[in-house]
Amino acid sequence: MKVGLFIPCYINQLYPQVGIATLELLEKLNVNVEYPSGQTCCGQPMANSGYEYESVGACNNFVDNFKDFDYVVTPSGSCAYHVKKHYDIIPQTEDVINVRNNVYELCDFIVNILKIKNVNAKFPYKIGVHKSCHGLRGLRLGSCSELVGPSFSSIEDLLNEVEGAQLISLARKDECCGFGGTFAVTEEAISVKMGKDKIKDHLDSGAEVITATDTSCLMHLEGLINRNKQPLKVLHIAEILNSSI
Repeated sequence: MKVGLFIPCYINQLYPQVGIATLELLEKLNVNVEYPSGQTCCGQPMANSGYEYESVGACNNFVDNFKDFDYVVTPSGSCAYHVKKHYDIIPQTEDVINVRNNVYELCDFIVNILKIKNVNAKFPYKIGVHKSCHGLRGLRLGSCSELVGPSFSSIEDLLNEVEGAQLISLARKDECCGFGGTFAVTEEAISVKMGKDKIKDHLDSGAEVITATDTSCLMHLEGLINRNKQPLKVLHIAEILNSSI
């Protein structure tokens, strides 16, 4: 298969190590990965701010860059969800439909397309998983605690196979971190309080590391952790799955 790697703008600008870990991990799994150099933002920030139709150029550029790949893989549940669910604003050509159908968040791709759960990683720490809203309730990367049904989680399937890793159980495991894209800017007080509550849950549960499929959520939590000098480390799941500590 031919896979196109999409690296979201905030990872490219602020957390390049997440993009590098994603590429290295996919290459370890023998995936033929290419990074189209013409890629830019998927258009999500504009859409979240109420300017969806001004993101048409970004949407078309995304499709142009990734239309020739079998799959598009990204270390971002929110970006994958945006492409899948919100590209209705551009004409639904065959290329657009194919890109929308074949864009995958990293963990989803590894577990459900590659059919791999053990990536031969080592990470001897207590890990708390933050289940980002877009990934959980949008992409269905895991079961929701408010629904009655079978329990599952692509993220936990992968982490449970990491040598030395210990997953801790949170009191409110599906709760939003408060980031919410531009919500963190327009409603900063509520956003901060939600983030602090999420961090406290991890601390009370004994976590040493918080991980997630979205760097945006982790960026929000990391800022609060650093300001309050709290004993928690924040890592994207790609960094843990690529680890050989």
